[in-house]
Parts: sequence; C-alpha cells; structure tokens
Amino acid sequence: MSPYGSDRSPRRPMRRKLLQALTAGVVLATATGCSYTWKDFPRLGMPTPVTEEAPRILSLWQGSWAAALITGILVWGLIMWSVIFHRRSRTKIEVPAQTRYNMPIEALYTVVPLIIVSVLFYFTARDESKLLSLSKKPAHTINVIGFQWSWGFNYVENVDGDAATPKAGETPKELASLPDRFIKEFPAGAEGVYEKGVPGDRNAQTGNPGPTLYLPKGEKVRFILSSNDVIHSFWVVPFLFKQDVIPGHTNVFEVTPTQEGTFMGKCAELCGVDHSRMLFNVKVVSPEQYRAHLKELAEKGQTGFLPAGIKQTDPARNAETNKL
Repeated sequence: MSPYGSDRSPRRPMRRKLLQALTAGVVLATATGCSYTWKDFPRLGMPTPVTEEAPRILSLWQGSWAAALITGILVWGLIMWSVIFHRRSRTKIEVPAQTRYNMPIEALYTVVPLIIVSVLFYFTARDESKLLSLSKKPAHTINVIGFQWSWGFNYVENVDGDAATPKAGETPKELASLPDRFIKEFPAGAEGVYEKGVPGDRNAQTGNPGPTLYLPKGEKVRFILSSNDVIHSFWVVPFLFKQDVIPGHTNVFEVTPTQEGTFMGKCAELCGVDHSRMLFNVKVVSPEQYRAHLKELAEKGQTGFLPAGIKQTDPARNAETNKL
C-alpha cells in the first residue's frame, strides 16, 4: 500500500500542526484584547479620540489597515490557490512549466505597488497638511518645554484681564528664543503663568505621575514646543498625535479638545537614562475652570514664564517665514 494511504501518512502530522497553529493564533488574537469590547474593535487599537483633529488621524489609520488587509487577502489567496491547484500530487508533473520574461506580469507587479504607495502618500500628505495648519488667532497659546526629566508649561494668557500689562510690543525675555511670527500672535496683555514639573509629581485625581497640563474644552489651543537640552517628543495618547520637541528648532500644532477628563501624556523619544519618567497629565476642563486654574497659579506666585528652551540665532529662529 502506498504510504500516502496508510495511517503513517506524512500529511496527517502536517494537518495536525496546521490546526494547532491556527488554534493558537485564534487564542492569542482573542486573549490579547480581553480589556476591549466589540465597540472598540473599529478603532483597531487606537484610543478614543478626544479632539476635533484626532478623528482625521483615526480615519487614516483605519484606511491604511483596510488597504493592507485587502492586499494581504489578495496575496494570501494567490499563494493558497497556487498551493492547492498546482500541487504535484494533482498535476502529476515533476517540474511544472517555467515562465520567464513575461512583460505583462513584470509590469503588473511593478505598477501595482507604485499605485498603492502613491495613494497612501496622497492621503497621508493631505491629512498631514490639514493637521499642521495654523489658525490666524488661536484662543489659547501654551509653550511646552521638555527637559531632562520632566515638562514645563508656559500659559501665554492675559490672566489679570489688563491688556496694558505688559506693554504692547514687549517680548518677555524668557520667550525671546521663539520665532517672531508666533510672538506677534500672543494675546494682548499676556503676562502669563507657568507650571514646572518634576518626575515625582502626581495628579491629584488619578494619582498618575508627572505634572498636569490644563486645557479648556471646545477652544482651540496652540502648542509651541521647545527643548532645554536634547530631543524629546510631546505625546498626549488620546490626541492620536505627537510631535518632536527639538533644541534650537520650534515645532507648533493646534488642537481643540472635545471631551473633559484627565488623560495620560509621555515623552515618545528616547532622551536619556530617565526617559521613562518623563510623564505628564492633560486635564481638559470647562473654560471657566481653566481660567480659575490660571488664577490659582498666579496666586501661588507662578507668574511670568519659564525660559523657553535653547536660544536660537536670529537666522535660525525666523528661518521658516511661512506658516505650516
């Protein structure tokens, strides 16, 4: 009797191993998502967006996964089709006919990847341009300062309500390193308050480590990022967005928070031995609570500004004359 028809057939162990591998894959896929519900599945691992801008990022993420899944199904389908319908036991051919220099096929597997990459590039560039666009006059401006091993927040706000203090045209020396085009858009009378964190800080409500940055719900906030030492990265997890904090260079972006709550933030750039301790919290509150918090900082004596990073030369500071 042929060994392929006996109980010792080499196919059966292979089938058992394939079944075991599939079972293990299903177990892993389901076990790793125990903390999620089916309502979370469409986000494909992304947290719930909490800003007006974040759904655009989520949409790009979902579209990329959809394109990858369609491509994967097509490739896996072709592989399985070849395995099943061109197996040696079915065709009885020892060596199948070889295809060489087939120009239509070679053109196909050259053009199709170019089309896929071009489509992904288009949507990525479109969304990036939108996400990095700046408004003419944001409601709030916050200078975020990264330093080893925590964060500082300069609230560029008219806390006392007097537009005459400081005098118009006067630039606080602590913020002089920032580009002129951003300084010109500071609100009138922005004497400012600040919060300087240390790794040992804790959020009063959640107990999470790091200082707490307050933001007003429903109002646009401009973040001006600067560093006092090395490259950091400012990442608020449910914003679905992060941007590098680079010494000698100023990065800027804007968001509008849409959901109140306390959210986690962290440095997403390996910046040294205590990088893992560079944590912070973002607390989104009502505009009234936001203004009350600024007054609390002023009452504590935290008025003025922290130095806004490494000083830049004038050519570098104002090199980017056009807004993103």
